Amino acid sequence: MDALRSKQVAAGSFPLQNGSISGDTTGKVITCKAAVAYGPGQPLVIEDVLVDPPKKMEVRIKIRFTSICHTDVSAWQGTNEAQRAYPRILGHEASGLVESVGEGVKDIKAGDHVIPIFNGECGECVHCKSHKTNLCQTFRVNPFKSVMVSDGKCRFSTYKQGKPIFHFLNTSTFSEYTVVDSACVVKIHPTAPLDKIALLSCCISTGVGAVWNTADVQSGSTVAVFGLGAVGLAVVEGARSRGASRIIGVDINRDKLVKGQKMGVTDFVNPKGLENGMSVHEKVREMTGGGVDYSFECAGNLNVLREAFLSTHDGWGLTVLLGIHATPKLLPLHPMELFDGRRIVGSAFGDFKGKSQLPSFANDCVRGVVNLEEFITHELPFEKINEAFQLLIEGKTLRCLLHF
Repeated sequence: MDALRSKQVAAGSFPLQNGSISGDTTGKVITCKAAVAYGPGQPLVIEDVLVDPPKKMEVRIKIRFTSICHTDVSAWQGTNEAQRAYPRILGHEASGLVESVGEGVKDIKAGDHVIPIFNGECGECVHCKSHKTNLCQTFRVNPFKSVMVSDGKCRFSTYKQGKPIFHFLNTSTFSEYTVVDSACVVKIHPTAPLDKIALLSCCISTGVGAVWNTADVQSGSTVAVFGLGAVGLAVVEGARSRGASRIIGVDINRDKLVKGQKMGVTDFVNPKGLENGMSVHEKVREMTGGGVDYSFECAGNLNVLREAFLSTHDGWGLTVLLGIHATPKLLPLHPMELFDGRRIVGSAFGDFKGKSQLPSFANDCVRGVVNLEEFITHELPFEKINEAFQLLIEGKTLRCLLHF
């Protein structure tokens, strides 16, 4: 690290007072704690890192709460080449306060309550101006992206050597401070609880949005949810709020039944408990007199995807794909099966346009339209992040909220 930069480095731990950040760090490099991934499957290392000031159209955020998603787990495990950039700061589900903004940022200012989003919205490209998609031309979710858009460089570096530390999914929230493109920052009302609202960065928006936006489930519809993790239960929550008459949860973990029923699951199918060689789709069709109106695949498993597809009613059934499929294998469908009237579609971030639609959705959650509290099953200090990873891997938590 050169002498000039050494003089700019500022301590990163500033107390929060009345929703603002004390301490003059604007324009300075901040030293703070982060969990750094140095290799696939290696325990995350809690260490001091350097966080540069935001450049043009960037925002530096003080993270207050962050949680762990299965996408973070697969990235940490290095399940595909897109995620093998080391060292790297993972994390994409969080909330915090704006510490400072770079040149050109007009809609966000220091002290604002915000959530970072992995699927950004610039508001200017042909994609953002279209009502047909929520994918931004430049700032859409991209697992290959590991540097900032403005200059192709990192804003994180190691404390002693000053070597670059790569970014993750436009966000990198496993750090006390992070730098994010302004297109990937959503301002929320300051009365919204930062702990609960952190879940809107990923699982809640993805699951509920898939029901409300992608499928547009109507009251009285029948729904099957394959995989009752946090995203799957967010689908359940979305279906319940839309007045679905029947919500069938499908999972090999029977422990998910109690939680699922509490959140709206009306029926439960354990694929391991079926008799006489019956498949899941056959069981669902039997239960519903021909199949459900909508199915949601939240497991990231091709065999499960096929069962979800075949569990829908012929003529109009719709399957929404939400699970992350790292395998290079293709869809397990014969083209002629689509002529039975069943359809299949993927949903990224619940088809929410982040900056323009998420603030309203956050208000719905605060009003109780969506129950966020049920998703937070554990809370730990940030230093215990490796313990939180293990809880998720073992299926013992939906969301473990980490706080700084």
